[in-house]
Amino acid sequence: MPFELPENLHPDCGPAAWLLGTWRGNGHGDYPTIEPYQFSQELIFTHDGRPFFHYMARAWIIDEAGEKVRDGAIETGFLRCRPEGKVELLLTHNTGFVEIYYGTAEGGKLDLTTDAVVRTETAKEYVAGKRLYGNVEGDLLYAYDMAAMGEALQPHTWARLQRG
Repeated sequence: MPFELPENLHPDCGPAAWLLGTWRGNGHGDYPTIEPYQFSQELIFTHDGRPFFHYMARAWIIDEAGEKVRDGAIETGFLRCRPEGKVELLLTHNTGFVEIYYGTAEGGKLDLTTDAVVRTETAKEYVAGKRLYGNVEGDLLYAYDMAAMGEALQPHTWARLQRG
């Protein structure tokens, strides 16, 4: 599917502009405290001319045949673009977390690390995260590492999504 930059793209958003649009695909999750699983996911990045993107993602746990088993995670927030490829990501999750990430967008890559994590009293322990998004052969590939439940920062989810 062809991709065109919006006419009203804020100049600070240029290094992350490849993310704009809707992405769908499948991924995998694993962590020492859970059973490995597969999921389908939809990510949406929108822009209205200001120096940020609105972000929304939702996932579904799927079985080996790719059929939905149950609803999974939902997260929403803002990717705030700053000069020279600097970015800030603010995320809120249905599981009771709020995160602030800092990072860079450059050459089809978005690299982010948490600066702060806040959780509700009913949320599981989660203390840090790292996200890497990349444009690989026109697809969005990502990896998310987390530190939670007494475990050190390590891989948790990864996926390959197509623009659509």
